[in-house]
Amino acid sequence: MNSIAVLQELARRPLDELDLVWDRIGPSNVNAHPGGHPNSIAWLLWHSGREIDAQLADLGGQEQLWTAQGWADRFGPNVPAQEHGYGQSEDTARAVVVQDKHVLREYLEAVTEQSLDYLGTLSETDLDEVIDRQWDPPVTRAVRLVSVYADALQHVGQAAYVAGMDPVD
Repeated sequence: MNSIAVLQELARRPLDELDLVWDRIGPSNVNAHPGGHPNSIAWLLWHSGREIDAQLADLGGQEQLWTAQGWADRFGPNVPAQEHGYGQSEDTARAVVVQDKHVLREYLEAVTEQSLDYLGTLSETDLDEVIDRQWDPPVTRAVRLVSVYADALQHVGQAAYVAGMDPVD
């Protein structure tokens, strides 16, 4: 298996992991804030999609699906189009509220499909390209991709943990 195939497998994992707990996410817990924490399941899943979307758009030099496919409109006016979750205030994080949980999975699915398409355009040489010299050591495309999917997996895992705290609706 080559590096591209490994990254494609990694890119599928956040959605695959979400599907394992999807039935445990319902109206009573999707927008809840356990322990008063500002990040709900809705926020965790929204951010998982947004971080992948924003990073891939930057790496691929294209518009984010968030705006290109109208996801910002589907999530509503409470979530500013430029938001992706990094450095948000608690109030902004709490503004991520969904009426229909399916929009969360559908967005993550669209981002996953975009990821697989993007990864399919890369070569092994592309993965070695330094894309960010602000870090020591400088960040390669491969390292950035691993970081993005690892973070998304952590957030999906957090959502799964919270979903497991409550009985199924």
